[in-house]
Amino acid sequence: QVQLVESGGGLVQTGESLRLSCTASGRGANNNIMGWFRQAPGKERELVAAIAWGSAGPFYSDSVKGRFSISRNKFGNTVYLQMNSLEPEDTAVYFCNIKIAGIWSGYWGRGTQVTVSA
Repeated sequence: QVQLVESGGGLVQTGESLRLSCTASGRGANNNIMGWFRQAPGKERELVAAIAWGSAGPFYSDSVKGRFSISRNKFGNTVYLQMNSLEPEDTAVYFCNIKIAGIWSGYWGRGTQVTVSA
């Protein structure tokens, strides 16, 4: 059982920044690939960034590449998403997830709302 807790969302204006955090706890919560997903109203949940444990480079979706940066703490159980140059299209609930046995787990936190006003 893995617990995921996201935080850091809020209401910002176009061009501003936010930093999201997600901490994973429980069995298997450390040293796995972690990622950030987002879900906008009426849209499917999409993966926007992911990071492995070690030297492998992070993944970014085309929609956030160059603006968002993912990182994790040295213990491997907390992942951050630095979001710069935010746009109204980034408005969504942001969730983190963790890969277990090579696939994204079924464990989801409550998410954190990010709203970007024009």
